[in-house]
Amino acid sequence: MWSIASLERRVACERVFRRYFPLFLLFWILFVLYPNPLSLVISACRLFDPDVDPAAVEPLVGDLPSAPAAIEKAILERIPYSYDWELHDMPWYFPTTKTVVEKRKGDCKARAIVLASIFENKHIPYRINSSPIHVWVEYEDKEETPLENPRVKFYQQDPETGKRLFQIPDIDVAEVLESFHRGFWIAMPGSRKALLLSGVCILVLLRVILLKKPVTGY
Repeated sequence: MWSIASLERRVACERVFRRYFPLFLLFWILFVLYPNPLSLVISACRLFDPDVDPAAVEPLVGDLPSAPAAIEKAILERIPYSYDWELHDMPWYFPTTKTVVEKRKGDCKARAIVLASIFENKHIPYRINSSPIHVWVEYEDKEETPLENPRVKFYQQDPETGKRLFQIPDIDVAEVLESFHRGFWIAMPGSRKALLLSGVCILVLLRVILLKKPVTGY
């Protein structure tokens, strides 16, 4: 037998769950993707204030060419592309330059921060650009590509002048979704997919059950 007080507490919990169901769902997804939420906060800060570290790239600069385009080509060869899931066990993470140099792997963010650090080391002017799906380093006479051009960027930082530029990117939504699908879902470990989907299914099932059940039935 349920006491009146127990029933009232149960009904109150059911009401809270119904009202804040989207938040419970969001919290579960964030918990699975980022068990340590601080990693996401740190990454967001580094996106707008990258860890450019000329000293950390000293092991790489000795035998590099002098032309910016040739340096970029060499760095892309020496740092093979790897998703954040594979290196950092999370879908999106902005590492430090030292971490990238140690791992010698990384995605576009990792390669960009190393390249910027090398340019800083060699006193080559550059700007760091970000689009919804890519981060790259811009320098004089850099060749434009579909991923790296002034139209697709939403943020640019010029370390020499301190100027920051924000704009609405001209980029295909389908391309953004496809990039997120590859980086967030396809690259996600199977165990994390199972954990994410099982939790979402349980929350949705509870929501459906509560929708069919009167709140004040006692």
